[in-house]
Amino acid sequence: MRLLHTMIRVGQLERSIDFYTRVLGMQVVRRTENPQYRYSLAFLGFEPNPAQAEIELTWNWDTDHYNLGDGFGHIAIAVPDCAAAVQRIRDAGGKVTREAGPVKGGTHVIAFVEDPDGYKIELIERDPDAPLQQP
Repeated sequence: MRLLHTMIRVGQLERSIDFYTRVLGMQVVRRTENPQYRYSLAFLGFEPNPAQAEIELTWNWDTDHYNLGDGFGHIAIAVPDCAAAVQRIRDAGGKVTREAGPVKGGTHVIAFVEDPDGYKIELIERDPDAPLQQP
């Protein structure tokens, strides 16, 4: 088994695509329109599957916002320099909700940003050549 994608519902598809591509640097891998059932999908990632899992943005045409609830936590993205990533995101108009710094009770450097719909994205500083491990 392998993780393919995580789906989140968004209120404005183009606004969300702009955030994930322009602010976070992802690319649109593919899009699907379904007029009969009034929804659109956009799959984004840093690399297409199977190299990395993707984010599926689902836009239901008749819904412009969602109650995010309290069950979903965040999406995590590895970055080589957390402070530099935060500054680049801020300069691109992104919302930083936690500055780069050590995680409470640990030494890994993390930060948090928020997408236009309020979803939290954790940035975790990691050497891109190091094996993946949890902070």
